[in-house]
Amino acid sequence: QVQLVESGGGLVQPGGSLRLSCAASGLSFDSYAIGWFRQAPGKEREGVSCISSDSSRYYADSVKGRFTISRDNAKNTMYLQMNSLQPEDTAVYYCARRKFRFCAGYMSGITYDYWGRGTQVTVSS
Repeated sequence: QVQLVESGGGLVQPGGSLRLSCAASGLSFDSYAIGWFRQAPGKEREGVSCISSDSSRYYADSVKGRFTISRDNAKNTMYLQMNSLQPEDTAVYYCARRKFRFCAGYMSGITYDYWGRGTQVTVSS
């Protein structure tokens, strides 16, 4: 069974940190780019970050310098380290496997073929 499962979400105060994980089963990771998206209530889904098969990293301007994406192909797992979290980061975060090795155009959701169900991140005092 093909699955992507996110974990690590929760409630955190502004300025705090969380580390999201995305574990894959039933599909390979290492030859594909993988990405993180988020969707806040009442807003469209947005691309947050992408890491290519050769580990090149890309970030949305809104998270650059605060979030770090990484991957462990041996564990078929991807991570998103989120620091200096702000209330505007509140959203459901999704991981997804891209159809391609590289991240060009990564913010387009149609370029991904497998998605997780999401994990809630809430930043509030």
